[in-house]
Amino acid sequence: MNTSLRRLLLTLIGAPAAALAVWALAVPVAGTALTVRAGGGTQPVGPVSVVMASLLAGPAGWALLTVLERFSSRPGRVWTVAAPVLSVQGTYAPSEYGTHPAVGSIRCR
Repeated sequence: MNTSLRRLLLTLIGAPAAALAVWALAVPVAGTALTVRAGGGTQPVGPVSVVMASLLAGPAGWALLTVLERFSSRPGRVWTVAAPVLSVQGTYAPSEYGTHPAVGSIRCR
């Protein structure tokens, strides 16, 4: 198995595992109730939602990095700037347009 494939598999396995560990510490251990605004009501954020979001975000991030490595002379630097900017934009910008995705409307109690 080559290094690139090994890194991809570690990313695809590690991201959901890390997200689930944080959820496990925040919800059952710390007693925090995570909910998402959906339509007119709210829904709890469970472990399946956390794992599925990570499974979708991991390949998207990996694809962006692959494109940057192919077309940029400094992919690491572009990635270091792009990843946090896109994360913040994905969380806050949709609320400016009147839509509330799950990421942007998580509520902790």
